[in-house]
Amino acid sequence: MGNQKIVILVTITNIILPSSPLAVLTTGKLFKGIMITISLDPIIFSIGNFHLRWYGLIVAAAILIGTLLAVREAGRKGFNTEKITENVLWIIIAGMIGARLFHVIDHWPGEFAANPIRALYIWEGGLAIWGGVLGGLIALAILARIEHWNFPRLLDAFVPGVVLAQAIGRIACIITGDAIGKPTNGPFGFAYTNPNAMVPQLGVYYTPTPVYEVLMNLTIFTLLWKLRKKNLPDGLLSLIYLVFYSSVRFFIAFTSSYLIIALGLNQAQIISILVFTVSVSILIIALLKKRQLSMKT
Repeated sequence: MGNQKIVILVTITNIILPSSPLAVLTTGKLFKGIMITISLDPIIFSIGNFHLRWYGLIVAAAILIGTLLAVREAGRKGFNTEKITENVLWIIIAGMIGARLFHVIDHWPGEFAANPIRALYIWEGGLAIWGGVLGGLIALAILARIEHWNFPRLLDAFVPGVVLAQAIGRIACIITGDAIGKPTNGPFGFAYTNPNAMVPQLGVYYTPTPVYEVLMNLTIFTLLWKLRKKNLPDGLLSLIYLVFYSSVRFFIAFTSSYLIIALGLNQAQIISILVFTVSVSILIIALLKKRQLSMKT
């Protein structure tokens, strides 16, 4: 097929499927893979110094949808939804602070050391999921203690909304180039041409790590959604989320361009190992206790 290319026009991206000898059979033709060029401007519009960005808009939508789902599930589990709605803003703020803090720490040498004030420019992008999970978890634990709520049960109400919000939020990364992976020659890669994109170099194809995370999060959400009405012990749904998310995220992070911290691993991978180890241990203990109780009865 030589240098022939098939161009598929979509609303926000130009998707180019270059041909070459590989191994992907589509409609009877061989393609090297799917190499996608994104020219969409991350800034929707500007008024003076104010910029409305796709990143902020999508993250806000993710938070709203995740919150509505969490409140709904909390009500189904018997919690006072009015009280949760009154306090959910603090959970969101804690999650955002944690997410931004972990990102700044991870990218401090290359992005923030020379200009620390940029750490406050959250609207430009840059949120670490594990930081958001930890920040929200701490706020939720404090709220549960103040209100004398069953913390594991409350967690189970929140995790489906959390992981769905994670999936939606990563779409912002796809559009802006945030959290993109390592340079790649295929078979699947994204290149960005708009100067406002958050990539190291324009026109270079990178591994689309956020796409893999979207697929992972949607898969986990589907699993949790199916299990949420099962008669599971309080906290078990949250442990399932943590076990699956941490294990899959560990391997996906190999495609990322995050700073290596120790033992050839980045921040997300190290935290994933810790979370997986703790979660599996608690899960095993919980299942053993349940088995012992069932044997006694």
